[in-house]
Amino acid sequence: MSQGVFMTFEGMEGCGKTTQVRRLARRLKGLGAPVVVTLEPGGTRIGKDIRRVLLDARNKALTPAAELMLYLADRAQHVEEIIQPALRSGKWVICDRYADATVVYQGMVRGQDMTLLKRLNETVTRKIRPHITFLLDCPVEVGLQRALSRNLKGPHQGQDRFEKEKISFHRKVRNAYLELARKNPKRFVVIDGMLPRAEVEAEIFKNLQLYLEHAGGLRTGKDRS
Repeated sequence: MSQGVFMTFEGMEGCGKTTQVRRLARRLKGLGAPVVVTLEPGGTRIGKDIRRVLLDARNKALTPAAELMLYLADRAQHVEEIIQPALRSGKWVICDRYADATVVYQGMVRGQDMTLLKRLNETVTRKIRPHITFLLDCPVEVGLQRALSRNLKGPHQGQDRFEKEKISFHRKVRNAYLELARKNPKRFVVIDGMLPRAEVEAEIFKNLQLYLEHAGGLRTGKDRS
């Protein structure tokens, strides 16, 4: 059985990545691809408990070092339980945030030691890297407005510790992601998150054609816009 394809979505709060994860999964399943959709933090049962701690707005006292270790713990469980088995069985894994998010948020923005962070990330990921990463970019003010509106209702209520950071924090996040993408142009695809959803989806799908052409047994996606 062939190795699977690992795709990750990154971006600041409210950039639209979670919507595009769902749209891509639906489209790939329509082509007959075996798809696993997951996220960080919270892709496992244990990870869901970690996610509640990380995103709870009441946890203002959480230190940058503790935050980093919680994300790494979530990732270690996630890779072992979900990502590695899925890839080994030939599945297409779509992950909403992965190791790049820790490099950006905890490293480039929070200021944690980058050498240590990278070493720990390599340990918990078992050096499993995405084949392709889609960075959805949008103005900070737009992303925050979307995210805060989303968090006013449903299961997201109270899970807005990051959204409540100062706007300068979010500007640093956006700039850090763009810098990371510039440094890794072979893996990152930067997409304008202000485009209509259908156009964003089409751009994402266009960049997956090479993987679709090499995937045996799938219906071709070339005839779809």
